[in-house]
Amino acid sequence: MLDDIKKTLWATADKLRANMDAAEYKHLVLGLIFVKYISDTFAARRAELTARLTNPDDEYFYGDADPADIEAELEDRDYYKEVNVFWVPEGARWEALRNAAKQPDIGKRIDEALTLIEAENPKLKGILDKRYARAQLPDGKLGALGVDYTGDEHFRLRIFEIETGFVVDEVVTGLAYGLVWSADSDKIIYSRVDDSWRSWQIWIHAVGTPSSHDRLLFQEDDDRFDVWPQASRDGKWIVVTSESRNTKEVRLYATAQPFADPIVVCWRQQGLDYLVEPADDHLLIIHNKNYADFELASAPIGTSTPQDWISLVVPEPGERILEVDAFRDFAVISMRSGGQTQLRLMSRSHSPAQQGHDFIGLNQTAPDVGIDDGALSHETNRSSYFAGRPQDSPGLLDGVTPYTEPHERAVWGAPVPIPSEPLSTIELYNSPHWAAKEVVFSTESLLTPPTQTAYWVNEGTSEVLKVLDVPGFDREQFVQEGVWVEAEDGTSLPMTIAYKRGLQPDGTNPGWIYGYGSYEVSNDPYFAPRHITMLERGVVIAWTHVRGGGEMGRSWYEQGRVLSKKNTFADFVDCAKWLHSSGWVARDRLAAEGRSAGGLLMGAVVNLAPELFRAVHAGVPFVDALTTILKPELPLTVGEWEEWGNPIESPEVYEYMKSYSPLENVREVEYPAILATTSLNDIRVLYVEPTKWVQVLREKATNDPVSRPILEQIEMVAGHAGKSGRYEKWRTQAFVLAWLLDQIGAASSCD
Repeated sequence: MLDDIKKTLWATADKLRANMDAAEYKHLVLGLIFVKYISDTFAARRAELTARLTNPDDEYFYGDADPADIEAELEDRDYYKEVNVFWVPEGARWEALRNAAKQPDIGKRIDEALTLIEAENPKLKGILDKRYARAQLPDGKLGALGVDYTGDEHFRLRIFEIETGFVVDEVVTGLAYGLVWSADSDKIIYSRVDDSWRSWQIWIHAVGTPSSHDRLLFQEDDDRFDVWPQASRDGKWIVVTSESRNTKEVRLYATAQPFADPIVVCWRQQGLDYLVEPADDHLLIIHNKNYADFELASAPIGTSTPQDWISLVVPEPGERILEVDAFRDFAVISMRSGGQTQLRLMSRSHSPAQQGHDFIGLNQTAPDVGIDDGALSHETNRSSYFAGRPQDSPGLLDGVTPYTEPHERAVWGAPVPIPSEPLSTIELYNSPHWAAKEVVFSTESLLTPPTQTAYWVNEGTSEVLKVLDVPGFDREQFVQEGVWVEAEDGTSLPMTIAYKRGLQPDGTNPGWIYGYGSYEVSNDPYFAPRHITMLERGVVIAWTHVRGGGEMGRSWYEQGRVLSKKNTFADFVDCAKWLHSSGWVARDRLAAEGRSAGGLLMGAVVNLAPELFRAVHAGVPFVDALTTILKPELPLTVGEWEEWGNPIESPEVYEYMKSYSPLENVREVEYPAILATTSLNDIRVLYVEPTKWVQVLREKATNDPVSRPILEQIEMVAGHAGKSGRYEKWRTQAFVLAWLLDQIGAASSCD
């Protein structure tokens, strides 16, 4: 009997082992022994009960019960609980597993058995290690999702088999955005949020283990900063970025030794905004030390200061460098030029430099950064290496030198634009392949369905991979163009408009204008079926790019934040005025729409110029801005002070916010028809904000409640992004669109 058990355990464990590390293999064997133990204990108790139930001299005797009655009685859980024996469901009993020991899906069967046992014995929740199926899966077979069940942006980690959908692991809760796989594909790096929904901790979770076994990698204690993880494309680093609105600090953790002391690329300096992209033997860094619109620089792998960074690409006037993505043979710069998105390609040579920039390699000595003979020194060059480091910080590299092998120096070619369609939004596809030969990107516009394209670097040719299929859509029926609007203060404002071909600016058309203008977020046009139905009905679409966004660079953002925030609202008003004065939109047929901070924009502009708009949709609107920013205990508030100012400490900020906050400035005049939509579980903009705003509007506005209603819709199971699910989102969009079209007299004018 004992030999038989040993053989069965070995057969099963051997099937599971594959190329597994010995320590993990031992762990799995011990887990099987536990399963065998509880199954045997259960079987022994069951045999004891069978004997007692059929023994006339025993107090458990079941009288004249037939075998079926006895079997039913044996299923009574109380018999097992009274002697502290785990209940084992029929499908999880050892005999069933034993019979399947040589099957290819034995790992999955064991996981399912453990799930059944856990369901019957709640005290085992989070204790049983369910990674037997994972042990059999090669790299690339698992997917990871953060699932939000209520809309409050608190996620549960779900790890699943891509092919079957079988959930391997779902024990980690309280996640923030962002998941990263480890290099060995056995671990997930994730961030957790605190009570104020600030992403403040980075953790590592081994697939299939209880969440109590997760290990803390980093904690950000400054409540002005959020933290998020990223995996380097070359597979060597976990990049952890701490960021406020205008300051960043980046740590590099070696994937081979994640719990060794990290490299801090550059210690935080107020106002120093930088991003780090590992490029094998050096770093590419985008930073704003010398240029407000950032520059691209190279740096050795180690702690440094901006003075050590060597400039590669400096923006021209009207350009803004956004990101860089490094691949083995090239890098792609994402940027803005003349307000438009653009990708630029830099080829990389791995031969010794003959021209261009000669990088500092890890086998060279770099002044003042502590790099010597390929190793990061923490002795001879300690004072220079730790420049800017807080005195009480631990040694960064005690016990770890990330690179000791020599590396070839790299030469980067001049950046060359990748061709794209005018007035379109071009975005790099996040490819994980370090050795990629092609650049994959997407383009879209108000009239261009999302299009995925591959640009083959060596050949210099492009190939369209996929275009979103839009039945019945004929682009040739419509026109889009870029226009410039002169603001009241003389600033030229870019705006994108679209309309049905043949439509004339005769002052009779209905119109729809959209805006955002905060957080340096560029309000780039995108394709949406609802835009097409508006265009088909003769609605002129206007997509604004007001100050406070990032369309025209960092200065464009700076001109629309803190004590310059009113520029955002004035710009939108000037764009609306242009639509009327140019004749493109009738004075009484213009609808406006914005969400979140764009909802604040809606609330502000209807106070400034209610006569310009016939109807307004404010989605999850930030309309009680002053009250919220005065409450540091609310989610996200502290981090928002860099965007709006701190009215608690600054009387000037207080008075300025009070002068534009929508709730404080409602007037006794006729307002447009207003629809405010919100969600009960929204943690970004609490539902009480639009609810208060709507109430004040109803009290003060002189609107006819029939022709110009003031309405609020609250989703009861949703968050900031609204209802989940494709069809639920479409229903919501259809309701809002129908309401707007009805208000501007375009509901029944589709050909």
